[in-house]
Amino acid sequence: MLKGKTVVLGITGSIAAYKMAGVAHQLKKLGADVHVIMTKNALNIINPITFETLTGNKCLVDTFDRNFEFKVEHVSLAKKADIFMVAPATANIIGKIANGICDDMLTTTLFAFKGVKIISPAMNTNMYDNPILQDNLSKLRKYGYVIVEPACGLLACDDTGRGKLPDEEILVAEILKYIAFPHDLEGKNILITAGPTVEAIDPVRYITNHSTGKMGYAIAKYAYLRGANVLLISGPTAIKEFPGINKIDVKSASDMFNSVRDNYKDMDYIIMSAAIADYTPEEVALNKIKKSDSDFAIKLKRTTDILAFLGENKTKQKLIGFSMETENMLENSKKKLEKKNADMICANSLSSPNTGFGVDTNQITFITKDNVLVSELTSKEALANIILDKAKEL
Repeated sequence: MLKGKTVVLGITGSIAAYKMAGVAHQLKKLGADVHVIMTKNALNIINPITFETLTGNKCLVDTFDRNFEFKVEHVSLAKKADIFMVAPATANIIGKIANGICDDMLTTTLFAFKGVKIISPAMNTNMYDNPILQDNLSKLRKYGYVIVEPACGLLACDDTGRGKLPDEEILVAEILKYIAFPHDLEGKNILITAGPTVEAIDPVRYITNHSTGKMGYAIAKYAYLRGANVLLISGPTAIKEFPGINKIDVKSASDMFNSVRDNYKDMDYIIMSAAIADYTPEEVALNKIKKSDSDFAIKLKRTTDILAFLGENKTKQKLIGFSMETENMLENSKKKLEKKNADMICANSLSSPNTGFGVDTNQITFITKDNVLVSELTSKEALANIILDKAKEL
């Protein structure tokens, strides 16, 4: 995902510096060329050999180190980099950057860098709340720096409050947000439904389906990374949404309908990948057959057809539905496209063990009024981008 991208991590003398080893490792696994610059105080927390081993690049500390690869190290690295993150950022380094002080390798390189600059503060709660620190952060925001808000919790000093360095996955996600993909969906509002819905029979039993939400969550992730404003409405799943995505959790088809109805009007694209439980129990009668077992006679009623509602009420929105079929996939999906007034149906079959629910791969037949296109069998992550490309073409 980050092949050909250069990421510079600036690490300062906060106890949270050890977390950045995991960040560097994740970025390297994603294909990035990772360079680490440490302040001298950071050397007291973690050894630079750790970062050199993880990244394959020399860890820079001394501005006047003669053992370097480029002619003018801080300028050359600044020109090469695609993004620069300072994390953990102490109150000291924030004060220096905000006031133009360049007295070490980190600050001089950052000052020469023209790309996206991210600051992730980490410090004692009282230090973070200090009005001088907050003024410095406001100044950095004014100059275009991205500030990652610290997490709340128990700090190393045993105080509780704001000041923790966010989890590694959040810091990596912040970098991916800016450089993983061109922001060709910038300014677009996209509503995505995902996962199953659950219809209670009684306090113990329920009706649902085998959807895991993998496809919908992948679409939401890549829409976000391509710059869209994403709202994910999800039934119960075991998947954690990509950091930064706005999510509404629902259970029943009625819950999902209400959330979609309340949010669809401002959307540019609506992608209905959720697998809705089509029926909900209207009444349950318990008929005892034997003393040792029983049988349920369940009267069912149809749940609200969310896709049909959207098809009847859409204005500017492009509506993409999903179709999961066991037979006559193309014929049934074409009927669904017309009947629901959708702009595109993404049809997939349960006939293969490599497609459908619970697996990491899929194959989709894209059906529009004028065209039918079958994708290759590939990962759901790769298909997420293809679905977004097809949505843009509508």
